[in-house]
Amino acid sequence: MPLILTLSPKARAATPGRRLACAAAALVLTAGCAVGPDYHRPAAIAPAAYKEVEGWKPAAPNDAADRGAWWAVLGDPVLNDLEAQVDVANQSLLQSKANYEAARQIARSDRAGLFPDLSAAGSAERSRAADLTSPTGTTHPVNNFSASLQAAWEPDLWGKVRRQTEADVSTAQADAALVASARLSLQSSLAQDYITLRVLDANVRLLQNSIDDYRHSLSITKNKYTVGVAARSDVIEAETQVDSTRAQQIAVGVQRAQMEHAIAVLIGRAPGDFSIAVQPTLNLALVQPPPQLPSALLERRPDVAAAERDVAAANAKIGVATAAYYPDLSLSAQGGFEGNPLHRLFTAPTEFWSLGSQLTDTLFDWGQRHDLVLEARATYDGSVANYRQVVLTAFQQVEDSLASLGLLAQEADVEDSAVKEATQAAQIALNEYNAGTVDYTTVVTAQVTELANRETALSILETRLNSGVTLMTALGGGWNAADLPNSKRVLH
Repeated sequence: MPLILTLSPKARAATPGRRLACAAAALVLTAGCAVGPDYHRPAAIAPAAYKEVEGWKPAAPNDAADRGAWWAVLGDPVLNDLEAQVDVANQSLLQSKANYEAARQIARSDRAGLFPDLSAAGSAERSRAADLTSPTGTTHPVNNFSASLQAAWEPDLWGKVRRQTEADVSTAQADAALVASARLSLQSSLAQDYITLRVLDANVRLLQNSIDDYRHSLSITKNKYTVGVAARSDVIEAETQVDSTRAQQIAVGVQRAQMEHAIAVLIGRAPGDFSIAVQPTLNLALVQPPPQLPSALLERRPDVAAAERDVAAANAKIGVATAAYYPDLSLSAQGGFEGNPLHRLFTAPTEFWSLGSQLTDTLFDWGQRHDLVLEARATYDGSVANYRQVVLTAFQQVEDSLASLGLLAQEADVEDSAVKEATQAAQIALNEYNAGTVDYTTVVTAQVTELANRETALSILETRLNSGVTLMTALGGGWNAADLPNSKRVLH
């Protein structure tokens, strides 16, 4: 049960000595300590170097110079314009920004607990009471007016409010990091969708070139059939090849339209009001692994920063739970005027004032405070484990991207050779068909193989471009933990 001690001195006037004593007591009370552990960033597992970067020639220092936004390494001005619209128009990102602002206001609201509450009150009352001694049975009406100021304050002796504010600031900073993480994810999605769209453009051109070649072969076959040196089945097979490739081209066009719609949504536009012109060539540049030590990743990844700020918030909440072991002190003061008539209200005879204090402590809680402290510590331990897991996942994503880029470069070299060989085989098969030494099925098979290899090479290029974007995202996209708002920015 709570133990309550109450002191309520009242007097008509306060002496200068008493006022000085009250001011001195207030200064002493504000010098309270903050219980609970002070925060130190927990250690995280970080390798000395990236394993999968071996065998790569990292970008030279000049190549890593800041040229603006991270996606600029792809070298596409249309993409640059699209990415600039994400931050101001994407609705998911605007929602994340609103969540940060809400967390910031919570921190500001809780910090207000450090200061006294001041309120004003005024009243006017007209009443008449019963009087059995009066011939009329009632008294004359009486007016009563009052005006007062009240102040109440709970000094933060044990740092409960300060620890809660510390936790709120850390939570707001975590939300700010989540905003950066959401922004980076959306920018990455936009870049990858744009890459896919441009690869689809290239695939449409590839299929169109194949259709033109197949139509040429169809013309040759028709001429041979006309002069009686080719079967009707050869013409039908050539026509089938042309039509099936045209159908494949239309299907690619459907995919491009869907990708264009997805990009419109990412930049906050209605798909019906948005379009991207077809580019004649695929001009996107491949990303080279930038030189960077693994330890720098802890400062560059916004999701890592968010997890670390969650640890700081959990640490502060241990102090909030620990402060419950100590008594609470509340101070109050009231002063004003009360009387009648109204024009004499603010005169000395109607003045009143009071000062009060209350000390409250819980004697028995059956272990509740102890359990709450243990809960806060367990939450802290869980947040530390989550932080370390996020760090490990970040390193895994970087290593995966580096490995992907390295192996895809080797695959691209092999596939380029396969494309050259398939192209030669298709030309030889067509020449042999013209010479009458092979049937048309051999030509079709060779041409299908050539187209398949060209599409595979294009698919590998798309994967390499996307892996470059994934690497830049895994490295934080140029973001830095120093971009997080400090406590002053959160609270003001």
